[in-house]
Amino acid sequence: MARIKDVAQRAQVGVGTVSRMLNGSGYVAEETREKIEQAMRELNYTPNELARNLYRKRTGIIAVMVPNVSNPFFAEFVDCVEEDLYDAGYKMMLCNTAKAHNAELEYLDMLNRHIVDGVISGVHSLDIAEYRKVQKPIVALDRYLDEEIPVVAVDHASGGRMAAEELLRCSCRNILHFCGSTAVESPYHQRHQEFEKCMARRHCRTTMYELEWNRLDSQYYQEVVEAVFSQPFDYDGVFAVDWLAIECMNEALRRGYKVPRDICFVSYDGTFLTNVVEPRMTTIVQPIAGLAKEAVRLLTDQIQGRKPQNKSVVLGVTLRKGHTTR
Repeated sequence: MARIKDVAQRAQVGVGTVSRMLNGSGYVAEETREKIEQAMRELNYTPNELARNLYRKRTGIIAVMVPNVSNPFFAEFVDCVEEDLYDAGYKMMLCNTAKAHNAELEYLDMLNRHIVDGVISGVHSLDIAEYRKVQKPIVALDRYLDEEIPVVAVDHASGGRMAAEELLRCSCRNILHFCGSTAVESPYHQRHQEFEKCMARRHCRTTMYELEWNRLDSQYYQEVVEAVFSQPFDYDGVFAVDWLAIECMNEALRRGYKVPRDICFVSYDGTFLTNVVEPRMTTIVQPIAGLAKEAVRLLTDQIQGRKPQNKSVVLGVTLRKGHTTR
């Protein structure tokens, strides 16, 4: 395998001259550049991309942190981010954090040590103070980390209102409402607050079930559904994220309930799962591809030294009717 020293000897120049040309770190005459390129072709020499990037204090790698990629929302988000990063000239390092102690902190440390160029964080586990110590490019998904760290989210208040109005339209009066943990500060709480306000204005009864912090896996959702159905179940409406809503609907169907005659379901996220179940789920759709594109844009702007004009990007949501509401 050819080395940079071999290229220099073949081109009859110094190793430092070859290095300057490869790294773009100094002037190299056009005639000399042509000789070096010819020597590289003859020797089939491939530059060490990692070494070049480290010289420039760039790696071309972005860490994308999510709690669990088996969760449909994060699976779709990661897939879209990887495509957008590739188009922008970057590679993605996927970081699942839910099952590893201090994983989030270790990935942030990689950013400080120039192993990655930036971080897109979709996790809610690490203390915000740890993010504030990092003076490098970070973009947060659906979480307030610091006034200097851009956040990408959707209009959750509008989403909560849409979900409530759909269940009210179906004459639901006793609703089971699954909500995320209040242990972290996040825009998604607006969804639940607005949902509750809408129901209260119409004097509807809601039972709010607060989920555990940082639990987004199938086993936990099954445990939640078992706990709910172990008690008298007299709800005529359910509002939850896609996966949990589907688990709850499947259990209701197994117990002989008719959907949507007996119980209506509205889910939140609008992932592919909502289209592969029967009956097809009525859902509030987050524009996952749009969230990914904005996160990548905000991060690459920072890496390239451009300050984001807006620290907060909020995208709209839509209602997609299925067959779980009347």
